[in-house]
Amino acid sequence: MTDTAVVSPENTLRLRAAAPRGGPEGLGLVVVNYGSSALLRRNLAAAGPLGPHVRVVVVDNHSTDAERAAVTALAAEHGWELVALPDNRGFGAATNAGFARARELGCATFCCLNPDASVTPAVLEELRVASLADPLAVIAPRIVDSAGTTVFAGSTLGLRDGRTGAPHSPTRSRGPVEDWLTGACLVVSAEMADRLGGGYDEGYFLYWEDVDLSHRALAAGGSLVVRPDLVAVHDEGGTQGERQGDAKSDLYYRYNCRNRLVFAARNLSRRQLLGWLLRTPRVSWEILLRGGRRQLVHSPRPLAAAVRGSLEGAAIALAALVRGPSSPPVGVRRAPAPR
Repeated sequence: MTDTAVVSPENTLRLRAAAPRGGPEGLGLVVVNYGSSALLRRNLAAAGPLGPHVRVVVVDNHSTDAERAAVTALAAEHGWELVALPDNRGFGAATNAGFARARELGCATFCCLNPDASVTPAVLEELRVASLADPLAVIAPRIVDSAGTTVFAGSTLGLRDGRTGAPHSPTRSRGPVEDWLTGACLVVSAEMADRLGGGYDEGYFLYWEDVDLSHRALAAGGSLVVRPDLVAVHDEGGTQGERQGDAKSDLYYRYNCRNRLVFAARNLSRRQLLGWLLRTPRVSWEILLRGGRRQLVHSPRPLAAAVRGSLEGAAIALAALVRGPSSPPVGVRRAPAPR
């Protein structure tokens, strides 16, 4: 296991003196939007004022003109900083653009939050103070759904096969594992973001960016910290549109299958990469079954998406086997951040 820390409630950091909003100790709350203005209104807007230290930065990956107008109006209404990107650049690139804007506003630490998630001002304050106290720690709260069931309290990555899951998941890898933190609610300091070249690697588009960021943070001398005493609420799948039962979106299957092998090609040795590649049919099938078997009765699209993503990832993995895996990226390409 890696050096992920779990901080007990008894060791919770106490609040300290206030800093000016957006000042040298401010927190930039970065929320990436893509066709989700209704979720922003339901979660971020409904939360009300988030505290004197917090600057909200909403990054809009362009979907439609109507959606852009809705997000612009919401930002004006609630005093959010809006970064309006001209196209859809994916989660990593959009989040990095939000980090860059929060940095321009003087924030010393950043929190990325999904539009279908919510967090209280008190939790944000504790996360801010924790990040300022330990800038090389990447921090995540415990995440629950709206019914109060814990959906995240730390995750592991199997270095033998690329399986991901909770520490005691039945599908957890039986080989060596490395911890990772979900990007649904994740706090990183400006100092750590600098070590990571700006934040997320933008080559993933969707999914696995947080696995990659966690891996690179550990390689850069940082630590991963889960705060079970702090809670965020996240109803998973809110950004995936209408679905039947437990089914996921086609994009979920495609990019989870693809980016598992992208991660291996970018970060692992040839031997490890070959092992992940050989186990791809089994692991991709497990990813598909996260949405249940019943979905396959209704439509072949989930299976087609998983196959497509697996083939795309396999092509990248095979190319890396020929030339050798690339070194973990020192820097990442930043998207421009128009205001």
